[in-house]
Amino acid sequence: MRRHRRSAALTAAALVGALLVAGCSSSSGGKESEEGSANASAGKADTPRMTIALITHASPGDTFWDIVRKGAEAAAAKDNVKLVYSSDPSAGTQANLVQNAIDQKVDGIALTAAKPDAMKDVVAKAKAAGIPVVGFNSGLDNWKDLGMLEYFGQDENIAGQAFGERLDQLGAKHALCVIQEQGQVALEARCAGLKKGFSGKTDTLYVNGTDMPSVKSTITAKLKQDSSIDQVVTLGAPIALTAVQSVSDAGTESKVATFDLSRDLVKAVQSGTVEFAVDQQPYLQGYLAIDALWLYRTNGNFSGGGTAPVLTGPAFITKDNVDQVAEFAAKGTR
Repeated sequence: MRRHRRSAALTAAALVGALLVAGCSSSSGGKESEEGSANASAGKADTPRMTIALITHASPGDTFWDIVRKGAEAAAAKDNVKLVYSSDPSAGTQANLVQNAIDQKVDGIALTAAKPDAMKDVVAKAKAAGIPVVGFNSGLDNWKDLGMLEYFGQDENIAGQAFGERLDQLGAKHALCVIQEQGQVALEARCAGLKKGFSGKTDTLYVNGTDMPSVKSTITAKLKQDSSIDQVVTLGAPIALTAVQSVSDAGTESKVATFDLSRDLVKAVQSGTVEFAVDQQPYLQGYLAIDALWLYRTNGNFSGGGTAPVLTGPAFITKDNVDQVAEFAAKGTR
């Protein structure tokens, strides 16, 4: 824990500096980022230009990853880094994107390991090619076995347990945990943690997170089927906002709470339509992943001695403190 706190403290000053410079631009689908006028901005690192690939399992339209990307772009602008961003929710395709980055001989790779088995071979190939790899957001239990240099993110199981304990405090008795992507390790860990931390009954419902009309109808049907469900737990902001509509359509008095933030989700917490949210700070995850690779390539630094992750959450956002992050959410950084 002391290592986590030291790592967070060391990166805080760098994060403040990053907010003072403009972010670089990048494009999805594996296309190379094109640097704009931000490359000439004051305060950029006076180190050799390098290229870093940021590769995620993001689904099209998921605004969570826009926040991750903004953090990565801020670090890239500060560190004189060309950022190459790509994403695909298919584990096999994501692995191919990592291989593409290796073939392009990038200076570093930051990736999410939502399906760790799919990343094993390509991470090994990157290491063999002398390319350092850091993990973030997904793969907390697997990053060391995969051979990654560092990891930045939230302990999802612990976050789930804390979520369950909070539901106990609020008097919930029967929770429905909605998973929008079956087999995604971070999401599965959240619901597993919820079951450990919550003394009431917990059901799991799988939905297709890329099809919101289907998400809405599936949650609605479940609520109509079982009127004892008094708490809907979602694992992403778009799913939470859809669940609010499902509760209304089902005609129940179920409450909604969620993991992760967005601009609209913050407004929902302010209005009380969503009880609370767990913030894992995706902007910070993106920022730290890129900055860590720059530090390693330029000065041999790496956090936690390569044995401990740097934790970025969980933090509870409630009606009592949501106004403190609303301004940043409006800017798309929380």
